[in-house]
Amino acid sequence: MRPLVDRLRSRAGAFLHDSLMVPLAWLGAYWLRFNLGPIPEPYWGAALHALLLVWPLQVALSWAFGLYRGVWRFASLPDLIRILKAVLSGVALTLGALFVVNRLQGIPRSLPLLYGLSLGILLAGPRLAYRWWRDRRIHLGNGRRVLIVGAGSAGEALVRDLARDPGRAYLPVGFVDDKPRRQGGEIQGLPIFGDCERLPALAPRLGIDLIVIAIPSADAAQMRRLVALCERTGLPFRTLPAVADLVGGRVDSRALRPVSIEDLLGREPVVLDHAALARGLAGRRILVTGGGGSIGSELCRQLAALGPSRLILLEQSEYNLYRIEMELREGHPDLPLEPLLGDVTDSAALAHLFARTRPEVVFHAAAYKHVPLLEPQIREAVRVNVLGTHRVARAALDAGCREFVLISTDKAVNPANVMGASKRAAERLCMALAGGATRFVTVRFGNVLGSAGSVVPLFRRQLEAGGPLTLTHPDMERYFMTIPEACQLIMQGGVMGRGGEIFVLDMGEPVRIRYLAEQMIRLAGRDPEEIGIREIGLRPGEKLYEELFYAGEDLAPTHHPRIRVARHAQAGVTDWPQRVAALERAVADCDPAALERELRGLVPEWGAAGERPGALARGRGPGEIGPDPGG
Repeated sequence: MRPLVDRLRSRAGAFLHDSLMVPLAWLGAYWLRFNLGPIPEPYWGAALHALLLVWPLQVALSWAFGLYRGVWRFASLPDLIRILKAVLSGVALTLGALFVVNRLQGIPRSLPLLYGLSLGILLAGPRLAYRWWRDRRIHLGNGRRVLIVGAGSAGEALVRDLARDPGRAYLPVGFVDDKPRRQGGEIQGLPIFGDCERLPALAPRLGIDLIVIAIPSADAAQMRRLVALCERTGLPFRTLPAVADLVGGRVDSRALRPVSIEDLLGREPVVLDHAALARGLAGRRILVTGGGGSIGSELCRQLAALGPSRLILLEQSEYNLYRIEMELREGHPDLPLEPLLGDVTDSAALAHLFARTRPEVVFHAAAYKHVPLLEPQIREAVRVNVLGTHRVARAALDAGCREFVLISTDKAVNPANVMGASKRAAERLCMALAGGATRFVTVRFGNVLGSAGSVVPLFRRQLEAGGPLTLTHPDMERYFMTIPEACQLIMQGGVMGRGGEIFVLDMGEPVRIRYLAEQMIRLAGRDPEEIGIREIGLRPGEKLYEELFYAGEDLAPTHHPRIRVARHAQAGVTDWPQRVAALERAVADCDPAALERELRGLVPEWGAAGERPGALARGRGPGEIGPDPGG
């Protein structure tokens, strides 16, 4: 109620002010016409009579052009444009009306120009003066002294937002910006001191307490450079969210947040072929296995936005399924949603599910993914990752699904561990099933930032505990991408497939895990030497470097710049029914030796660079995790 009263009171005050300015401008124009002297009697009478027409006409036009929709303290160029339109229209209509009434009797020829100028100044001047008076208070007060990196529209909007803060917690001192044309200028009365390289020298000289990176469009390389400069000052620093994350595009000081590791490792936003996605996925019945996992749940969010005719979630974790169901029902209340508890290895349940729901597109994200955990548990890796994939794929084929998309991992390339070998076997089984009515497509990519159990959350937990951060090897490298980015490319690759392809996502450059650890420590405001980074040695099945494709694969571009297609000389498994039956027997017999023998038959490249470490070796190292398909 109070905001409504304040708004009405503000509009009433603006209306009263503008109404009083009309006679003041009209009579003031006569006064200026007669050189600031007395207005002769014939003209004075004509001015007063004309005012009876001019006054209501101009007030009505000011209302029609929306002069009272704006708030004075936020007066800007759109408000000035509305004033200009109202004044020009008022002058034109006034002349026309007076010509009809009295043929402009007693109206000097210079009067319209003087009246228009006077009214424009009297309407715009107080608004701008009030805005200046409110904004100038930011230069007073005792808030934290802030140096802003980026003198663009986001930096300027941030200063204006800080000026409106009644508590004045932050006191902007100036800007730095790399664009030469901006350097030496001023924004909101604050100087632009020079380029960003001057940050380390400027900050202590200006007594800066906080640095704010106000470049929402900065890519990862730019952010790494700016963060390195900020770190050299030894001062805390914050950033604004990316452009896509700013609500309504509005820059707000409340959106300031610490720089995250995702800011430094992320890349350019994915540009999607929305027409292709709509043709392939909108209005379809879609099944996502592992729908409650990190990748599966994000896939569900993005698929829900495309408007499928039904979205079916299969997940074995009750809590994960409940969580994503509540989120989707809240965000998409009209979406036909069917959350189902289930196991991808349950053939009877799968047959019933496919017969009842008749999905047209299947995204198979369910898998076990943790390398050290699976290394001594080959039975579970084969049971879920190989046989589970085979059972879902067979059910999709029997039900006549249009498309089956397998989510794979870079660890399936020249696998050195059980998890990678099981995912490579799943890839080959899907390729073997290609060629029928169902299109089988595989999408392969590396680690996703922030997925459940991945290295980033592990390092964060170790940081919160005071360290040290554990590192398996100083030279270990991994590919990274964000979860939303991975899911967008998974969908894009899925609709591009014609059957039998392995799509490889562009992961950018690999990142050294030690660099990742050091940056996370620094971003937390700590010293890497203080926290410590302890090397614990390579774990069973770990590789120093991951690969995204085989040397023998024919890697070709697609029409999407971030997706390539890999065609392998060994297209599939010709005797897959016999091999799957052998794996089923070995799983039923809990025979690890037979499981390893049969898995090597499916994946002869497993451990080609050396023997696989002993199956009973235990332990776990950070960074050795595939993409998080969940469930």
